[in-house]
Amino acid sequence: MQLTFMILLAVVALGIGLVIGLGVGRSLIRKRRAELDREAERLRQQTDEEVKRRRHDAELEAKEKLLQTRLAFEEETRERQLELKRMSQRLDEREQTLNQRVTLCEGQEKTLAKQQRQLQGLEESLAGDRTRVDQQLHEAKVKLELIAGMTASEARQSLMDEMLREARLECAEKLRRLERQTRETADRKAREILGYAIQSCASEYVAETTVSVVGLPNEEMKGRIIGREGRNIRALQMATGIDLIVDDTPEAVILSGFDPVKREIARLALERLIADGRIHPARIEEMVARVTKEMSTSLREEGEKAAFEAGVDNLHQEVLRLLGRLRYRTSYSQNMLQHSKEVAYIAGVIAAELGCDVKVAKRAGLLHDIGKAVTHQHDGTHTQISVEILKRGNESKQVLNAIEAHHEDAEAQSLEAIIVQAADAISAARPGARREMLENYIKRLEQLENICDSFAGVQKAYAIQAGREIRVIVEPSEISDAEAQLLARDIAKRIEEEVAYPGEIKVTVIREMRSVEYAR
Repeated sequence: MQLTFMILLAVVALGIGLVIGLGVGRSLIRKRRAELDREAERLRQQTDEEVKRRRHDAELEAKEKLLQTRLAFEEETRERQLELKRMSQRLDEREQTLNQRVTLCEGQEKTLAKQQRQLQGLEESLAGDRTRVDQQLHEAKVKLELIAGMTASEARQSLMDEMLREARLECAEKLRRLERQTRETADRKAREILGYAIQSCASEYVAETTVSVVGLPNEEMKGRIIGREGRNIRALQMATGIDLIVDDTPEAVILSGFDPVKREIARLALERLIADGRIHPARIEEMVARVTKEMSTSLREEGEKAAFEAGVDNLHQEVLRLLGRLRYRTSYSQNMLQHSKEVAYIAGVIAAELGCDVKVAKRAGLLHDIGKAVTHQHDGTHTQISVEILKRGNESKQVLNAIEAHHEDAEAQSLEAIIVQAADAISAARPGARREMLENYIKRLEQLENICDSFAGVQKAYAIQAGREIRVIVEPSEISDAEAQLLARDIAKRIEEEVAYPGEIKVTVIREMRSVEYAR
C-alpha cells in the first residue's frame, strides 16, 4: 500500500515535471522565435539601407558622368564656335586684302596711263626738236656757203660738231632728270609695298612666361595635391620636371619652369587630376603620360594648322612638330609661332609685289626661326640649328640660304633671301610687336609731348600718327598768329636736337579763338 502510494506520488511528480518542462520549453521557444524575428527585421532593414545607399551612389555617379559629358560637349561646342568665328575673321581679312589689291592695281593702271601720256609728249617734243634741227642745219649750210675760204664738207663737219655738243648736253640733262625721277619713284614704291605688307598683317600675340597658375576649387585641394608627407607633389614634379609651388595664394598653385611645353603638360595634367579627384602617385604618372601623348599630337596639329594658314605644304612630320612647339616659345614677349606666320605672310606680299617666287619666300619666312624650338637642347645659334633641321627635312638650297642669311650669318644668294630679312625685321621692329620696342615707342611719344608742353603758351600737345605728327594747341590770348609760326619752328628744331627718330615729324600749331554769346 505504501509502495503504491509512493509510485503514485512519483507518477504525479513526473507529470507535474513534464508539464512544467513543456511550459518552460514553450516559453524559451517563443523567446528564441522573437529574437530570431528581431534579428531578421534588423537584417532586412540593413539590407534595405544598403540597397538605398548603393542606389544613391549609383545615381550620383551617373549624374556626375552626365555632368562631365555635358561639360565636355559644351566645351567642344564653344571651341568649334570660336574656330568658326576665327575662320570668318580670316575670310573677311582676305577679302579686304583682295579689295586693297584691286585698288592698288587700279592706281598702278592710272600711273601707267599717265606715264604713257608723258612718253607721248616726249616723243612729240623730240619730233619738234628734230624739225628745228633740220631747219637750223639748212640755214647754217646756206651761211657757210657764203663764207669765203670754207668748203661745204668743212662747214658740214663744224655744224655736226656743234649739234653733237648741244645734243650731248641736252641728253645728259634729260638722263639726270630721269634718274632723279626713277629714284624718287622707286623709293615711293618701296614704301608703298612695305606699308601695304604691314597693314595687311593681323597680329595676335600670346605672351608666355616661365610660370603658370592653376586655379583650385577650394583650399582643401592644396593638401590633397601635396599628399601624405608630400608624396603627391614629389611624384608630379618628378613626372613633369616642373616645380610646383604651393604658397599662400588663395585657391591657386603655381607651376614654374623654363620649358614651356613641359609646363603646359604639367598644367593640363594637374587640372585633370583636380577635376577627377583621384590624386595619388600612380594616377599622377598615368595622367602625365596620357597628357604627354596628347601634347605630341597637339603640337603636330598646331604645326599643320600654321602651315595651312601660311600656304606652305609638303613639310616633314618632324618639322611640323617643331613648328607647333613654337606656340609655346617667346622672344621679348613675342610669340614665335605667330611671328613666323607673320613673316611668311609679309614675305609673300612683298615677293608678289616684286614678281619673285612667293612660295619660296613664304616657306623660308615660316621656317626661319624653327631652331628656336630646340635651342635649349642643342648647341649653336638658332639659325644654325634651323638649317640643320631643315637639311634633314630635304628643303631646297634656296630656302636654306634664305634662312641662313636672315641674320646675315651667310651671304644672301637670291632676292627671296633679302625679302625674308626685311619681313623678319618688319615683324620684330614695328610698334607693339615686342615689349622692349613698345616701351621705347611709348617713351618717345611721351618725350615729344613733354618737349611741346615745356614751351610757354602751350595748352596741350598730342602725338599722333605713331609719333609722325605733333599737334600743339596754344592759348590764343598768349600766342599770336605770327608767334604760332615761330613756335612751330622752335619745337621742330628742339625735336631735331633732342629726339632720335626715323623719317620726319610734322609739327602743327593750332590757335583758335572762340567768342560765345547767348541771345535771350
